[in-house]
Amino acid sequence: MAFQILLNLMIAFLWMFLNNDWTASGFIVGYVLGIAVLLAMRRFFDGRLYLGKVWAIVKLAGLLLRELVVSSYIVVKAVLRPNLNIRPAILMYHTELESDWEVAVLITLLCLTPGSVVLEVSKDNRTLYIHAMDIQDVEQFGANIRNTFERAILEVTRS
Repeated sequence: MAFQILLNLMIAFLWMFLNNDWTASGFIVGYVLGIAVLLAMRRFFDGRLYLGKVWAIVKLAGLLLRELVVSSYIVVKAVLRPNLNIRPAILMYHTELESDWEVAVLITLLCLTPGSVVLEVSKDNRTLYIHAMDIQDVEQFGANIRNTFERAILEVTRS
């Protein structure tokens, strides 16, 4: 992936040099031209084009922003309600993530979203103990984490 990015940047600067156009628009044209060259030559590279991983990172950041907004709204609504009608719980969540980096990203995402905090991680990094502010259904909560955050993290790290 780093080689593809470097090659794309080199093509962009070569384009700027050949056209004697040292502006941002000249760089953008050269960069897009570099992407086209990489697409044409992608069979010579290992794995997929780096833009797929960049897109997966953008989707993960968008997912985090969406979850921040939705969970912040839920927390504010629960706090401003006259009677506090929440069901806090501490639950054990088994993750399918394997590397320390993947688990650390999951923990960070869970702690950044209001209403949930990771309290403890098992020694094998496969079990997380999570405190959640309001739990309707434990199975649905775990499935929500697995289908949103874990899937997005796996798309970034293993694609």
